[in-house]
Amino acid sequence: MSGPILIFDSGVGGLSVVTALREQMPGAPLAYVCDNAALPYGTKADAWLVRRIVQVCRAAVAASGARVLVVACNTASTLALDALRAAVTIPVVGTVPAIKPAAALSRSGVIGLLATSATVTRPYTDKLIDDFAGHCTVVRVAADGLVAQAERLLAGEPVDDAVIDAGLAPLWRAPALDTVVLGCTHFPLLRDVLDARAPRPLQWVDSGRAIARRVAQVAGGEAGGVVSGLSWATKPLRPGLQAGLATFGFADPTVLSASVIESG
Repeated sequence: MSGPILIFDSGVGGLSVVTALREQMPGAPLAYVCDNAALPYGTKADAWLVRRIVQVCRAAVAASGARVLVVACNTASTLALDALRAAVTIPVVGTVPAIKPAAALSRSGVIGLLATSATVTRPYTDKLIDDFAGHCTVVRVAADGLVAQAERLLAGEPVDDAVIDAGLAPLWRAPALDTVVLGCTHFPLLRDVLDARAPRPLQWVDSGRAIARRVAQVAGGEAGGVVSGLSWATKPLRPGLQAGLATFGFADPTVLSASVIESG
C-alpha cells in the first residue's frame, strides 16, 4: 500500500497526534488537511457537519493519494466515522475521548472530560462512560473557547489566560478530581498552559498514542518513495497556520477550493 497517512482536523488540533505517529512509525510519510474555513466544529449542526466532513475528506484523500485517513478530531469522529467509511475506499481511523485509560489511572475515581460542546453531549460519549468509567464520577466540561487558544498558541500568539481559566473553572468544583481527559485534539497542544493554570497536580490524558498504535496496525507497513509533508486547508492562508504546520514539518498548505469540496 503506497501513499501518505492523511491526518484530518477542523484546525491544527490534529497536529497533536503527529508526534505520536512519528514515534510509532518514524519512516511513514504524513500529510495534513484542516477545514479551517469551518472552525470550530463543536458549535455546528450535526447534519451539516457530516456533509461537510465527508466532502472535505474525500477531496483531500483524492488530492493526497492517502493510504489511511486519520480523523484526528473528536467531534468529527463521534459524528461522521460511519459516513466517512462509506465514502472513501481507504481505512479510516477515528479519535475518541480517552475515557478508558483515564478511569484506569484515576486513584480518586473522579475524572474530568474537557472537550467541545458536541463531544461532551454526544451519545457515543455517554456509552464510553457507561462502558469504561461506570465506577467513576465524570465531570463533563464543554470548553469550546480553548480551541481558539490552541490555534493562537501554535501560531506563536499569546493565549488569553482569562479564557483558559474560564474553561477550566468547572473542573475545580470537584475537589477530588485527579485526572482530566483532553477530549479535543486541540487541547494537548495546550497541556503545559493547562498544567500551569491548575491549582494542583493532575494527570492529563489524551488519545494520541492509542491513535498511533491503531494506524500502525492498519497502515500495512511504512511505504517509502512517496512525498510527505504536504498539507491542505479550506480557507485562504494565514501566517499563523503556515507557522504552526511548519513547526510539525509540513509545507505551506494548498487551498482546497469550495468547488472541489462541493464536488467531493
